[in-house]
This record gives sequence, C-alpha cells and structure tokens, in this order.
Amino acid sequence: MKKFMLFTFGLVAVFILLANIGPMALLALSIWLLYIVFKKFVKSDSTVGKVGWALVGLLVLSITFSNMFAVIGIAAAYVLYHIYKNWNEEEESSVVSVIEDDDPFTNFERQWAELNR
Repeated sequence: MKKFMLFTFGLVAVFILLANIGPMALLALSIWLLYIVFKKFVKSDSTVGKVGWALVGLLVLSITFSNMFAVIGIAAAYVLYHIYKNWNEEEESSVVSVIEDDDPFTNFERQWAELNR
C-alpha cells in the first residue's frame, strides 16, 4: 500500500513539475537577470545610470513575481526527491514477534554467541 501511495504522489508531482517547466525556466532567467542588473547598478557611477538600472531592475523583478507558479514546480521537484529517497525504505512492522524457545540447541547457540562476544 505504501508503494502505491508513493507512486500516486510521484505521478501527480511529475505532472505538476512538467506543467511548471516554463515558469521555472523564466524564474531562473529572471533571477539571473536580476543578479546582472544589481551588479551593473553597483558599478554605475552616475545618478542617471543608477536610476536607469533601478528601473530595469524593477521591470525584471515584476517578471520574477509573475513567475511565482514556478515555486509550485520547485515544491513538486522536492516531493519527487523525497519519494525517490523513500522508495526502497523498509516498512516498520507494528507487530513485533519474540519467540521464546525452550529448545536446548537454540539456547546453546544463543549462549555460545554471548560467550564469544
């Protein structure tokens, strides 16, 4: 049952990730452009240059905020990572069975193992 649920959540996450590939690419591009605009803003010496770079930065920032759907795609990629990581994890049983055996050979093996430690 656990594998089925992981598969179902993984399938949904893949579809969400594929639907948000475009906004994710534009978000990455706009963040890179914001970095370049910030570097140019810091290097600019004139007031007109700083105002121009600030306006360009605000324009790119508006593009960045319009691609916030990409955060959903990033969350879907994070969910896929955890599903991949937990796929082969052993399920813990809630029932623990301890068998007490009065067989002399089993008791001998257990005592021998304790003595050899």
